[in-house]
Amino acid sequence: MDRRGFLGLVGIAGAALLTGCTPGAGSAGRGNTGGLAWSTRLHVPSVDAGTVAADGTRRFRLRAQAGRSQFISGKSTTSWGFNGPYLGPTLRAQSGERVAMEVHNELAESTTVHWHGMRLPAAMDGTPHQPVEAGSVWRPTWTIDQPASTLWYHPHPHGDTAVHVYRGLAGMWIIDDGIPDGLPGTYGSDDIPLIIQDRNIGADGSLREDDTVPIWGLMGNDILVNGTHGPYLEVHTRLVRFRVLNASNARMYNLRLSDGRPITIVGNDCALLPAPVQVDEISLSPAERAEIVVAFNPGETVVLTSRSGDNGLDEGEFDILQLRAATTLRTNGPVPSSLPGPAPIAPPADARTRRFVLSGNSKINGREMEMGRIDEVVPVGATEIWEIDNTVYSHNFHVHDAAFSILDIDGHDPPAYASGWKDTVFVGGHKTAKVAVTFGHHADPTTPYMYHCHILQHEDKGMMGQFTLVESTTQTSPPSGMPRTAGRHEHAASDS
Repeated sequence: MDRRGFLGLVGIAGAALLTGCTPGAGSAGRGNTGGLAWSTRLHVPSVDAGTVAADGTRRFRLRAQAGRSQFISGKSTTSWGFNGPYLGPTLRAQSGERVAMEVHNELAESTTVHWHGMRLPAAMDGTPHQPVEAGSVWRPTWTIDQPASTLWYHPHPHGDTAVHVYRGLAGMWIIDDGIPDGLPGTYGSDDIPLIIQDRNIGADGSLREDDTVPIWGLMGNDILVNGTHGPYLEVHTRLVRFRVLNASNARMYNLRLSDGRPITIVGNDCALLPAPVQVDEISLSPAERAEIVVAFNPGETVVLTSRSGDNGLDEGEFDILQLRAATTLRTNGPVPSSLPGPAPIAPPADARTRRFVLSGNSKINGREMEMGRIDEVVPVGATEIWEIDNTVYSHNFHVHDAAFSILDIDGHDPPAYASGWKDTVFVGGHKTAKVAVTFGHHADPTTPYMYHCHILQHEDKGMMGQFTLVESTTQTSPPSGMPRTAGRHEHAASDS
């Protein structure tokens, strides 16, 4: 397999992403290399494991609220968050548990909360069809049925997802499954969440919300990690596991360590890998996650950096996080040679193939999103082949209530680091990704799930479709009379 055959595959790569020319994209960042003082300790979001009721249900309460944050010293910033002024707690639950959420919207406008990567009934998914109006409470409940993984939660109101996430509504969700993995696992000590976001922070401290790159949307020059600008983290163990989430609206990160030391990938979007993979660099597009392990020696300092990628944008060079090893480190590890991650998803010989053509920055198969239209009908529990055919611009593609394995990019087999279960795949310009996707078991012929580009401005512009899961394999046509819920951002139908 040659280099061009697999680059641009997914958001986890050991090399640059080649996506072809992206005309008119322009510059997406001036960079900050060498310009940070590293004076602020990294904030680590608190863990919220909820409370367990007498019937065994694990109950959580989230409050979407406005607040004030200090990203830049001496400057106060209006922001949004869950249970606080910016971002939200790390939720944690076990596979097999029944969970009950209580989402209070204390904002002045409607929002939603989508449980990204979770397999659950469509009515609980937090799509635009489950709005939480200002002052109201939403109470979804479901049983967790998936392996150990790093998921996240964020708003999904059609037309407003980008700005709601940008203001700070996001958080991580860790699923445990009780299977020993031999990896660092003490949260906040040798198991650290890294929620990476770019923001444009004005001289007065305000979050600027204008689209800095019209084709792509909001891309900022100020990098936050867990809401911290210019952070440092002191580590106290030889090995540290980082759960890395790209929660930016549009920016890709090509992450490496400043001294070139290897990074061990142990998991990605939906599960651990079957075996660890060592790389020099990991690339994450918006919404993708990677679980990585980094080794340290006593007393050393290294910086997590992001270089400019090859996705048609001059994204600049960024320093992300300074890592300081204590003079004495507790020994842990080593990383096991095998992990309890699931095997790649294999499609049956008679698997149905569906094709999705991404064009411009707002259309899938020539159409923009309509709340009242179902685009695909899928049998529950099916495993299908989905082909994502990209045209000029780079996009990534996220499927709700599903996990997939990458079969190939432009006919080339994926490398080992792409063998894990995913829910989001990066597709470069003029490339086609073929994935084997397996769906959940919650049939509902009238409530849809979504598939869409996770560059949030593209999603808001209409690069999103809807599918339902049904019991009957003979039902192939979408139902009529879909309810138009929360549809104030409708798009005109188009055949072009």
